Amino acid sequence: MATLKILVSCANGAGTSMMMKLRTEKAVKDLGLNVQTIHHCSISEGKSQAMQYDIVLCPLNFVEMFEAAAKKGVAIIGIKNVLSDKEIKEKLVEAGFSA
Repeated sequence: MATLKILVSCANGAGTSMMMKLRTEKAVKDLGLNVQTIHHCSISEGKSQAMQYDIVLCPLNFVEMFEAAAKKGVAIIGIKNVLSDKEIKEKLVEAGFSA
C-alpha cells in the first residue's frame, strides 16, 4: 500500500484536532497503515490544503466544506465522536484503508 498523508481538521485547529490527531495515530497504527504524515489544522487552513492529502478526517458537520477535495479524489471522512479511535478505525476501513 502507498504511503498515506492524512489531514485532521476541526473548527479552530487547536484542541479538538490535536485530540483527533492522537486518536488517528492510534487507529492507523492498529490498522497497520503506512502513513507519512498526520497534520492537524483549522477548517479554513484545511480547505486550502486538503488536495495535498489522501485522507481528510473532520467532524461530521464539516464534511461538506471539503467538497472540492472530494471531487479530486481525496477521501473525506466525517467523524461523529472525534475522541473515538474505534470510530476512526471503522471509518478508515469502510473507506477502503486497511493493511
